[in-house]
Amino acid sequence: MSTFTMRLPDVGEGVAEAEIVEWLVAVGDEVTPESPIAEVLTDKATVEISAPVSGTIAALHGEPGEILAVGADFVEIETDATTDAAPLRHPGTDDGTDTEIGAPEPPPTAASAEPDAPSPPRSEGKKPTAAPAVRARAAELGIVLADVAGTGPDGRVVHADLDRLAVRSSGPVRSRPASPATGDGTPRPVRGVRRRIADRLTSAWTEIPHITYVDAVDVTELDRLRRELNERDDSRRLTLLPFLVMAIVVAVRDQPDINAHYDHAGETLTTFDAVHVGIATQTDDGLRVPVVRHAESLGLGALTDEIGRVTEAARDGRASREELTGSTITITSLGALGGLVTTPILNPPEVAIVGVNKIETRPMWQDGTWVPRRMMNLSSSFDHRMVDGWDAAVFVQRLKALLETPALLFVDDT
Repeated sequence: MSTFTMRLPDVGEGVAEAEIVEWLVAVGDEVTPESPIAEVLTDKATVEISAPVSGTIAALHGEPGEILAVGADFVEIETDATTDAAPLRHPGTDDGTDTEIGAPEPPPTAASAEPDAPSPPRSEGKKPTAAPAVRARAAELGIVLADVAGTGPDGRVVHADLDRLAVRSSGPVRSRPASPATGDGTPRPVRGVRRRIADRLTSAWTEIPHITYVDAVDVTELDRLRRELNERDDSRRLTLLPFLVMAIVVAVRDQPDINAHYDHAGETLTTFDAVHVGIATQTDDGLRVPVVRHAESLGLGALTDEIGRVTEAARDGRASREELTGSTITITSLGALGGLVTTPILNPPEVAIVGVNKIETRPMWQDGTWVPRRMMNLSSSFDHRMVDGWDAAVFVQRLKALLETPALLFVDDT
């Protein structure tokens, strides 16, 4: 027997450290290559790390919530002396070269998943494995994961398993006992995505002087067009978002400094021809910002499909690091809960974020009489170091004009 020491692999280009979200194994567990052993969190994405060799877990380095540097001792596995570590390819590489042992492979796509396929039963006492979003949903449903027969790889519990249990169970689902409340409250450590969100928002709010500009937009004609298109084609459900993305693409042509990144340390403003739009999305793990890339090259239908694809991937915990990074401007929307006004916080290093508030019918004075109109406020924030108030107003007014006369979105010389 010999001991194989696995170091924390590089889970993404430029990542220097990662937080341990959860250990999926315990000391004494048997593992094989590709057995999931832990989930770690980088800047934005949760990554599952698999064992590179067969053997028995001898030691785990670090506790959930602890941040380890790439290359630090991660897991020790007792192996046969003749066991060789199978080299794993770094996700996203296409040059045929292998990288550090223990690098995680990309998660399976939805198309390749087989939720109904049988999987080997978990050994008695082995801790069930599941993605953070699945664990959070199970907790909300009062389901104990140890009671769920996972159908994912290596017995992993997936959302479909929770669905089947909720629908097919003939008896009550065993729930977790409630924690006793105390008069002093119940403190809990802030970890994972929520800690990253706290760090990023604190940095953004304290380091960037924000200016927020709010204006009302009459979306009566846009809403009529959206409804008409939905009635003609029920294969996809159009929302306001793809129209707003199209408006942003048009508006930044005249104001490229809005579609930009600002590096304060390097005193550099980088503008982009490509428009990569981040869509702030609420998930079980907190706020994520999946990215619709090259929005300038997509039509209305393709934008609708891509927005749906990346936001669904973010909610399901399937979004890759590449799908969660690289935006040049962000949209944030609370939908029907949007209220009248919000004060969006920038997504650094971007210099602009467009906030969508709820649509409601308001009486508006028009041609000497009051008429009902579908109205919506846009609340947009800008990095005041790079965007003057005048430029912010010009940008929002351009969005307003395009949304109020949606035909302009489909004219090439707008």
